[in-house]
Amino acid sequence: MSAGWFLYLIECRGQRIYTGIAVDVEARFAAHAAGRGARYTRANPPERLLKVVAFADRAAASRAEYRVKRLTAAQKRAFVAGTLAVDFTEAPGPE
Repeated sequence: MSAGWFLYLIECRGQRIYTGIAVDVEARFAAHAAGRGARYTRANPPERLLKVVAFADRAAASRAEYRVKRLTAAQKRAFVAGTLAVDFTEAPGPE
C-alpha cells in the first residue's frame, strides 16, 4: 500500500469487528495476529482483514475511525459489503 493513513476493519473470533487506523495495514494486522496489537485483538484474535480505506493524513483517518466505531455491527458489515455509504468528509459534531 502507498504512503498515507488507512482505516481498516478486521473480523475477529466470534465474528466481532475491530476497527483501527495505521500507516502499514499488513504490519499492523500481523502485530494483531501475533498478540502484539490492541488489547481487544489479544482477547479476540483476528481472523481476516475485511476492508481497508485510504486517507491523506492521520486526522482524516482518525475522523473516519470515529465514524465507523459508532456504527452497529450490522452497519459495519454493510459498509464492508459496500451497501452502506459512510460520509467521511463531514466532521463529526457534538451529540
